[in-house]
Amino acid sequence: MDADVVQAVNSLTSRWAKQLPPGNTVVSGLGLWPLLALLAAAADEPGRTELADAAGVAADSAAADAVELIRTVDESADLHAALGVWVHEQLKLSESFDSVIPTELTGTLTGDSSADKAKLDAWAARHTDNLIREMPLEVTPDLSVVLASALSLRTTWTRPFKEQIKRQYDGPWAGGSWHWLERSDRELDSVRLYEGGLTVITVQGDADVDVLLGIGSPGAAQPEVLAGLLAASVKPAGGQPGAALVQQGQPGQEVAPGIKIGLTTSAVPEVKLSLPSFKVEMEHDLLAQRELFGLGTVSSPPNGPGHFSAISPESLVVGQAKQTVLARFFATGFEAAAVTAMGLMRASMPTKQERRLDVSLDRPFGFVAVHRDSRLPVVAGWIAEPTEPE
Repeated sequence: MDADVVQAVNSLTSRWAKQLPPGNTVVSGLGLWPLLALLAAAADEPGRTELADAAGVAADSAAADAVELIRTVDESADLHAALGVWVHEQLKLSESFDSVIPTELTGTLTGDSSADKAKLDAWAARHTDNLIREMPLEVTPDLSVVLASALSLRTTWTRPFKEQIKRQYDGPWAGGSWHWLERSDRELDSVRLYEGGLTVITVQGDADVDVLLGIGSPGAAQPEVLAGLLAASVKPAGGQPGAALVQQGQPGQEVAPGIKIGLTTSAVPEVKLSLPSFKVEMEHDLLAQRELFGLGTVSSPPNGPGHFSAISPESLVVGQAKQTVLARFFATGFEAAAVTAMGLMRASMPTKQERRLDVSLDRPFGFVAVHRDSRLPVVAGWIAEPTEPE
């Protein structure tokens, strides 16, 4: 996989994570990135540069990079990925359309909202193994172009967890009971302490996907922890390994955030990992942070002919941009899915407005017919009441 593209996706995800509100949440920068890249390839300036900067990719190669990324991801054992583009059958396309939107990705919208919604929902369900069953867009007759990506992930732990109901007696979750997961193994270096006091634990899947868990000090902010975890994800051998941490401190002493020294009857040192199982589902309106994603210009009314002349000579704007995403961490594995979609609409051309006179003949009135040149009256009359009943 292209290292520059991986870095670009990581950077986008990190910037997004820093802007998230507190609380349970989940996002997929990988789901969003290919759509920004496709839009960058198709957009006119200044939107072209804004989108390319947000995606961290050269606009000229962006479409090819997006297709190649999805193709490569889809070859993974645990991951499935797809891209799709649907165009309204009555939208006039530019001659350059095939150079920015690969033909094999393209389907048709009819303008029949019910039929189009069923088609888009079926695509989302098929490409997420039914984890997400609806396209996160409002499907309306004026929807001209839809760009969408779908991702799904299912992995099984190499070593499953034991599950139990556990009540917390101290800390921020004190007083609650949750489904709790616990396991022990001898992979000390699955735990690492990174600069800034970030503890990262790698939970290994049985194929080609792992899940990294990160915890900071009690006062660490959510954006700080998420950004650090994303940075650590590209440096799996970084930080201080668990084999070194286990030699520090005394039993009961905390040697890193979330890590205390314990005792075991095992013949060798080991790691005991415990955490609550979790499931998070979110829908994100990407236009609420349009500047972050380079969508500022292309979601605004164009001053000239439009924002996407490479797609159509008709004036188009990004009218919708949303992502539905979920993640579930449980005793035997992990699953996640994301569907990200952009809806392009025909832009309403601005109309100049002037003052007017509103005249209503709603009581008896007279009339006269006049020859224009001679001003000769031809007929004249009076209307005391309307003469054509319903």
